[in-house]
Amino acid sequence: MQRVLSIFQSFLNQIHMPNLRWTDVVEILILAFLIYHILLWIKNTRAWSLLKGLGVVIVFVGIAALFNMSTILWIVQHVTGIAVTAIVVLLQPELRSAMEELGQTNILSSLFNLDVTKTPEGRFSDKTIGEIVRATTQMSRVRTGALIVIEQTSPLQEYARTGIDMDALVTSQLLINIFEKNTPLHDGAVIIRNNRVVAATCYLPLSENRMDKELGTRHRAGVGISEVTDSLTIIVSEESGEISLAYRGSLTRNVNEDYLRERLVTLQNKEIQEERHARILSRKGKEKNKSADPENL
Repeated sequence: MQRVLSIFQSFLNQIHMPNLRWTDVVEILILAFLIYHILLWIKNTRAWSLLKGLGVVIVFVGIAALFNMSTILWIVQHVTGIAVTAIVVLLQPELRSAMEELGQTNILSSLFNLDVTKTPEGRFSDKTIGEIVRATTQMSRVRTGALIVIEQTSPLQEYARTGIDMDALVTSQLLINIFEKNTPLHDGAVIIRNNRVVAATCYLPLSENRMDKELGTRHRAGVGISEVTDSLTIIVSEESGEISLAYRGSLTRNVNEDYLRERLVTLQNKEIQEERHARILSRKGKEKNKSADPENL
């Protein structure tokens, strides 16, 4: 046992451990965070297949270097710059989506579990949620096609400009009348901001991802707008009456009334009563301590 300890001690003495500063630790954490999210982004995009193909090319280049195949090495040396440019061009939609998602993310709130956008009222009222759910379920029963886009943090003004301005309070009767067949406003999407219908008959970008053949342009448009913004899109199928939700490029099909309401409440981002009460008590405590401060007397 003594011999094992002496060998271990001599091994530790031979290891050179650099002096770590707190900035080095922070730098390591930042790099680990970035590498993890880059790998996660690659895994969820076409870059994953491209990366696997690039790995195969690297293996062949390594074999060529091992056997000193000068012609292949010369070609690789002169094509590398062009290949990097080609990769950027091929992944341009994914890179743009990643940059937009980074811009929409509140880094401080994600790290410290803070949400500065949360308010007592939320993005829209409980009445608005009830009106949207009521209109959606009624249109689903009679198989009236609908496409409702609910704005979150990403502005939808450029898509609202493609439609007809409305600026009307959200009600179930209004939404049902808009999407009624053979009416001037039924074709296109409705955009909702806060508690108001901003515009109708809006054109949305179509998704280029593979989707079921039974899904039409309405579903492709709903997924398309969810790929470039953080909005929630409600889709009612005209053929089956099925209700679907598109969010962050993902389509959730055949949802019921309770699930729809739950998602809208989550999107509402409303400060619950307990949080509001705790914040009021905290504010009153600070005001009381401030008034008791001798410097303020």
